[in-house]
Amino acid sequence: MLFDNHGRQLRYLRLGVTERCNLRCFYCMPEEGLPWSNKKQLLSYEEMLRLVGILAKMGISKVRITGGEPFVRKDLMPFMADLSQIEGIEKLSITTNGTAPTRHIEALKAMGIHAVNLSLDTLNKERFHKITRRDEFDQVINFYQSLIDAGIRTKINTVVMEEHNLEDILPLVELTQKDPVNVRFIEEMPFNGGSKGYQKIDWNYKKILQLIAEKHPTIQKLDDHASSTSYNYQIPGARGSFGVIPAYSRSICGTCDRIRLTPKGDLMTCLYQNEGFSFRDFMRQGASDQDIQEKFMHFFKRRAKNGFEAEEQKSQPNTFESMATIGG
Repeated sequence: MLFDNHGRQLRYLRLGVTERCNLRCFYCMPEEGLPWSNKKQLLSYEEMLRLVGILAKMGISKVRITGGEPFVRKDLMPFMADLSQIEGIEKLSITTNGTAPTRHIEALKAMGIHAVNLSLDTLNKERFHKITRRDEFDQVINFYQSLIDAGIRTKINTVVMEEHNLEDILPLVELTQKDPVNVRFIEEMPFNGGSKGYQKIDWNYKKILQLIAEKHPTIQKLDDHASSTSYNYQIPGARGSFGVIPAYSRSICGTCDRIRLTPKGDLMTCLYQNEGFSFRDFMRQGASDQDIQEKFMHFFKRRAKNGFEAEEQKSQPNTFESMATIGG
């Protein structure tokens, strides 16, 4: 088993495969997009497989593919098939915005995908267009329904934004009554790539939960697994469940079991840190597998206690990248 310097077991890798995205959600990036890296600046699939293989031997057992939008990278499905065969990787999941062709869903199911996280901030077509600056609502809803029909474990990730989608909170909760889906409401974070100014949020996880409880006073608290990122609940008799993620409040850091590799190969041991060590450059300079393993351990043993400490240690205070470049 793999542990950090605070005694937290590390089991979960979020692997960013691309920075690019075909949506332009205002809370993530500017309307014109970002200065995307070129192909040589990104990890190759072969380099990713090497790093995941090393981490699997160290104790990482779960991998989530993130972006940007993962499906915009060519040959993603063959790569995921190779990833699923790495010894020690027990769960392989993916986060997507749902704009990909639904034909991928059967391939994911055949691969034994553990879960699909669908980024969806509204059930209203007009609000979807305003938030994403794209007209892809019908495709995303079709992708969601296809996931449910295929029996794939599905989660909806919804960023709660004042003046943009508060009216979607209750309809999304009520979606869990008919579908076996887990809807997670996420506090808005400052990772917007400079697309807008950022002030301290008003709608934290407690306020979100209060709104839901006022409409559904009989909601039941569910057991959260030890490293859960969300506090989970259920409407009695519902097929699905919902949760609230204190992504900005950062009250779940004490059990965090996650690390990130960005599309460019930077290790992020905390989402709120400023910059990571480049394993891309380290590998391309000729590092052996043993060198790489030792370098991972060096950073795992110097991990911030929580997101607040990581933010305080930034070399560039009050700067935040886009989630697309970090890897969702």
